[in-house]
Amino acid sequence: MQRPSWLVVPAPTAEDMGRIRETLGKGRLHSVCDSAQCPNIGECFAKRTCTFMVLGDVCTRNCAFCAVTHGRPAAPDPDEPAMVALTARQLELSHVVVTSVTRDDLPDGGAGQFAATIRAIRRDSPGVTVEVLVPDFRGEADPLRQVIAAAPEVIGHNVETVPRLYPSVRPGAEYERSLALLRRVSESRTQRRIMAKSGLMLGLGETREEVVAVMEDLLRAGCRILTMGQYLRPSPRHHPVREYVHPDVFRELAAVGTGLGFSQVVAGPLVRSSYHAAESFARLQA
Repeated sequence: MQRPSWLVVPAPTAEDMGRIRETLGKGRLHSVCDSAQCPNIGECFAKRTCTFMVLGDVCTRNCAFCAVTHGRPAAPDPDEPAMVALTARQLELSHVVVTSVTRDDLPDGGAGQFAATIRAIRRDSPGVTVEVLVPDFRGEADPLRQVIAAAPEVIGHNVETVPRLYPSVRPGAEYERSLALLRRVSESRTQRRIMAKSGLMLGLGETREEVVAVMEDLLRAGCRILTMGQYLRPSPRHHPVREYVHPDVFRELAAVGTGLGFSQVVAGPLVRSSYHAAESFARLQA
């Protein structure tokens, strides 16, 4: 299936790519922009921004939609939180976004590394805001509590698709488990209010009715920020694209989400979880 014109993006320049990759390389850091083959990498790297990916670049799960390498990860780097904080300061980021691979091999699922990274960013750059995109921690409450205790402004966890497609798209995950995580975030009580955020991919074979039903489930779980973007197949081994969703449909679904009660819906073919995250968060604070 040929990509339509609205999914064609300018190729990133070698200068933009090299500058950020060199900066990340000095700290032995990874970005989800590179590892997940984000189509917006050129735009974001040109603006000297990226989404940090902690806990290495090898995932213990093998989701059918994801470009991140699957296998046996290395042990967490104890210096990584400090290096993320330093690099965020060097890039002069005002809103730092941190995600990770899924680490089912670790007793806490990597929650301690998230918490340490949040604290390190706070120490190095007290004025910045922090957003994390976390895995499901196998549904365990204690790891999530570690992340909540570090008090980032936003905790995101993507449901990714509609429940009917979980067996083929997210075989290692559970829809209700993801909703429960978002519910715990929205119900948490900390000195700093934490916003719950989630994301959906479209074009995997879902129906409009199923998407609206997921929106309603997310709202009931306390989620107030939603992103929706077009699924793009990383390779022939991955789940096929069933439909290229027109930008008008994304706009219509965004209006539906706003009408249902989301504080913010960011939707479009090239939207990803952390796309323009700083600008989105700033609009919520205005």
